[in-house]
Amino acid sequence: MNYKRPTKAIITDAGFASRFLPITKTIPKGMLPIGNRPVIQLVIEECLSAGIKEIILVVTPEGKAIYEDYFNNPAEKAKAQLYSQGKQDRFASVEEVLAFPKITIITQDPSLPYGNGSPIASARGLIDKDEAFIAIYSDDVVYGPSAVNDLIDAFDKHPDALAIIGCQLVPHEEIKKYASVDYDENTEILHGLVEKPAPEDAASDLASYGRYLLTPEIFTHLVPENTGKDNELWLAEAIAKLIPTNHVYAKQTNGLWMTTGDPQNYAFAQLKYILDNEPYAGELREFINNN
Repeated sequence: MNYKRPTKAIITDAGFASRFLPITKTIPKGMLPIGNRPVIQLVIEECLSAGIKEIILVVTPEGKAIYEDYFNNPAEKAKAQLYSQGKQDRFASVEEVLAFPKITIITQDPSLPYGNGSPIASARGLIDKDEAFIAIYSDDVVYGPSAVNDLIDAFDKHPDALAIIGCQLVPHEEIKKYASVDYDENTEILHGLVEKPAPEDAASDLASYGRYLLTPEIFTHLVPENTGKDNELWLAEAIAKLIPTNHVYAKQTNGLWMTTGDPQNYAFAQLKYILDNEPYAGELREFINNN
């Protein structure tokens, strides 16, 4: 069957984020700031710019209250104070967040094993049986053209798709950090993913990253008995089980993909955002050049 065009996105932030301890003992990784907004807001804004109507956040039990507060708390005291001081422009960014379309916040199903596929499986009940959907890891940001929009365009081109993975070229020596994409450049049909290959063994320098268009077919394989390496439930392994159908595609996306999954790359993503968007970018450049 052909599935309906995506209108929902599942965004996952259900891990321990141990690389960022101790701060992530209290604050979810997706709530770390990029400029004056959290990482996850940039991801949501990318989805909304592509026409997504509903966001499903899958988070930890500890992080759920923090996310609910951020997206739902009207902050009336702050609003009243700023309005009384004639500084209502400072509150405009809060009103933008409160005006976002439907955001549903759930926790990962505790009966599922550890693994990056489990948060997506936890949202199964919120996805209709006849609709495709977007799945995103919250620690990957895309600057510039929306990768979500690229995936939806690819779905329009390939309405038979059971899954479409987003990918980008990385330096040859860096492909060992990612899953290398083996696909037909003309048809965009995915033949396989080679996980963290030695550069000389890589199918290509195209790396799969945290942007996916999926269909309910994926839930057939995101089940506890399908755990793989380290007894974890892996999304890549579930997608691999769909590859023999010849209805899985790879789409090279256009925006600048940057990961925030470790402190160094988070710092790079933060710096890129500030230099491109903040009014104090010039002063920051001057500071960097002089120190």
